Amino acid sequence: MRVTTKGQVTIPQHIRERLGITPTTEVDFIEEEGRVFLVKQEGRKATTRKFARLRGSATVKMTTDEIMALTRSDT
Repeated sequence: MRVTTKGQVTIPQHIRERLGITPTTEVDFIEEEGRVFLVKQEGRKATTRKFARLRGSATVKMTTDEIMALTRSDT
């Protein structure tokens, strides 16, 4: 396996499938005795980040035009 000029490598598909690594999975690199290990972080997917979990949770019953009128008012 070759490292790109940007420091990237591709995790082989069979390993991603076996470990359940998807495009949103967080991983860490652990260095021990001259070796580097890729470790999947359990329960820490990108979708649980600070704002991603709030997506779609707005409860205001206003139209976009009404909201824009409020934010643009001179008061």
